[in-house]
Amino acid sequence: MTASSWSLLVAYLVVLALIAWPLATWIDKVMAGRFELGKKIEAPLYRLAGVKPEHESGWLRYTIGLLIFNGLGVLAVYALQRLQGMLPFNPQGMGPVTPDSSFNTAISFVTNTNWQGYGGETTMSNLTQMLGLAVQNFLSAATGIVVVIALVRGFARHSASAIGNVWADLTRATLWILLPISFVFALVLVQQGAIQSLGAYVEARTVETQAWQEPRLGADGQALKDGQGQPVMEDKRGDTQTLAMAPLASQLAIKMVGTNGGGILNANSAHPYENPTPLANFLQMLGIFAIPAALCFVFGRMVGDQRQGLAVIAAMAVMFVVMAMAAMSFEQQGNPVLASLGADQAASATQPGGNMEGKEARFGIGATGLFAAITTAASCGAVNGMHDSFTPLGGAVPLVLIQLGEVVFGGVGAGLYGMLVFAIMAVFIAGLMIGRTPEYLGKKIEAYEMKMVSIAILVTPLLVLVGTAIAVMSADGRATIFNPGAHGFSEVLYALSSAANNNGSAFGGLGANTPFYNVLLAIAMWFGRFGVIVPVLAIAGSLAAKKRLAVTAGTLPTHGPLFITLLIGTVLLVGLLNYVPALALGPVVEHLMLWK
Repeated sequence: MTASSWSLLVAYLVVLALIAWPLATWIDKVMAGRFELGKKIEAPLYRLAGVKPEHESGWLRYTIGLLIFNGLGVLAVYALQRLQGMLPFNPQGMGPVTPDSSFNTAISFVTNTNWQGYGGETTMSNLTQMLGLAVQNFLSAATGIVVVIALVRGFARHSASAIGNVWADLTRATLWILLPISFVFALVLVQQGAIQSLGAYVEARTVETQAWQEPRLGADGQALKDGQGQPVMEDKRGDTQTLAMAPLASQLAIKMVGTNGGGILNANSAHPYENPTPLANFLQMLGIFAIPAALCFVFGRMVGDQRQGLAVIAAMAVMFVVMAMAAMSFEQQGNPVLASLGADQAASATQPGGNMEGKEARFGIGATGLFAAITTAASCGAVNGMHDSFTPLGGAVPLVLIQLGEVVFGGVGAGLYGMLVFAIMAVFIAGLMIGRTPEYLGKKIEAYEMKMVSIAILVTPLLVLVGTAIAVMSADGRATIFNPGAHGFSEVLYALSSAANNNGSAFGGLGANTPFYNVLLAIAMWFGRFGVIVPVLAIAGSLAAKKRLAVTAGTLPTHGPLFITLLIGTVLLVGLLNYVPALALGPVVEHLMLWK
């Protein structure tokens, strides 16, 4: 790592800590119903909807309400895409999105994945972006917040039958946490140069005539292939460039704050309209981790022991720093094949400038590597460089961070409830080692909780590995793997890992906008999201009903270095071990082939 990379990483962590602490105070106040002005503003909304916020429910009713809410979201986003050709705010005259792509996109944005198999600026109207995708950016993030708040209530309450009111929780998380932060953030991004427009696209004349090649498309819209299975290319020339105009800043803010990641522009945060300056890049990285970090402190406040929250965030921070350093270091080493061809990319002995392929020159290796680690440690998926162009081990870092279950800070809410599931597993393992019934935060961990923990931990590896196997064994799955060998396998593995863990980023060499992949990835996204949420809420209900145990000499302290180490070990061994054979077939093999 270079000195500038070190400085960037340290500055990021310091500023993040300064932001997270006061933000946690606000989140705790809002979700506990202590924001009096907000309650007065909410009251008419509750009367209109027939909701009584003081009436709380058990975990099952809470879960059903959340599933219905998100199911309706899928239907709304699907309908908007299919009907957008007949709806207003469509200056480019975008037609209806295909059924399979609409299905995939609707589930993608509702599950906070924001996987995009399409180019946003060539597919979606402004109305679909604003009313469909941007709205779901708020609501899917609110879903994550309310789930983790419900789980923490389970730890904090005792002999209780209720974990909260799902409608009140969703309203408060959206109105008083996500909306104000995103509004202010959007204004800052506009000041930095991000665009916000409802106008038609602009045709700009370029200084020189450009020549390029594009895959020739068949009648079905897919690339034609030659006898060797490679895309048939055709020459193109032109002296104009179409500049997309869109309500970008407003969606950009919540895509970061809500750890959504899906952008209006296909280049995402590598595009100067979305990420115009180094300061904007730094602020976007802060936006991704701000709420996940703050929720760790909220956890400590709600359970009455701030040390518990510090222990969790310490475990997250240790894993994140190691992985971020790895990503930046691997990319700084460069590509030996390019070096052998004489490409001067002069900081490493192999390739002095490092691996700049797929990176913005205005950000460089350090900021791109750190962004990649942040966006995949969180379930964000926004990118300011192309992960597909990373070195094999550099690309393995974001892949591994995703496969850990998005618990290293993770998505808004999802990261913390995922880490608390691993914390329960950690105390269970410790209990087995000392022959004592495990307990966590004064709650006895018994068979029911461990069954739910097992489901929550195993559902995503099952979806990833089975989905990857189906894709590489199916003719439809192999047909759009444009890079053969180990890298092609890595692209498929990354796609399924990203979908099932609700990240949304991709290795770009996979043609995923096909009926096969749209359906396969949609299934992985839905069950990867709610296959975890349902057992987590079941755990919340079970813990809330338990009596609180007194701390004794035999109680395992869950706030010191020993527990932090145990928690990190549990995440690495239980969370990652499932994927080691698949990683060996992809990034590891590719690395050995590259350096042979």
